[in-house]
Amino acid sequence: MPLPFLTADRAFDEVADDVALPFDDRDQWRRPYRPGPWRVGFAALLLLLASYVMFAAVIIAFTGGLGGGAVCGIIALLIIGAALRLLRVGTWVSAHGLRRVAFFQTQTVPWAQVVTVRTVQQPVRWLGLPRTVQGQALLLVRRDKADERSALVTSHGADFLARTEAFDRASDAIEVWAEEYRPHQA
Repeated sequence: MPLPFLTADRAFDEVADDVALPFDDRDQWRRPYRPGPWRVGFAALLLLLASYVMFAAVIIAFTGGLGGGAVCGIIALLIIGAALRLLRVGTWVSAHGLRRVAFFQTQTVPWAQVVTVRTVQQPVRWLGLPRTVQGQALLLVRRDKADERSALVTSHGADFLARTEAFDRASDAIEVWAEEYRPHQA
């Protein structure tokens, strides 16, 4: 079974260096990097937990507790949904704009609203926890919120912890998409 979210940046690996945007269909939303091992590992643990809960649901249903089995089945489906959503978290790009997918919300910014996308050195959260360390962040500056700079990806997030080359490649790819599609000031 093909898993397209795991092959996101193979197109960047296989294309010559002079081609910045190697995709034919640029209207399709895509994440220009693979999910990191921390994100994939945690999703795998959630799926393992869901399999145990589903097994418990089957046992409970066969012993005559259909209500309890249904509740366990619903909990297992919620855990599976959480694991799949966790794998979709990240920054996505297309010709339409830039999309930041968080666990509970998705924010889409059209390229016309993007002032700049750049990599800066700053304190960043380690794996999204309150602890901060010195690292790199890819910042988005919007026209409607010029004083607010939001970090799209960081070098110490779940996708790029201990993968500096992957962070550099992903931030460069997102910056190229922004340079290609955002309107330029005269």
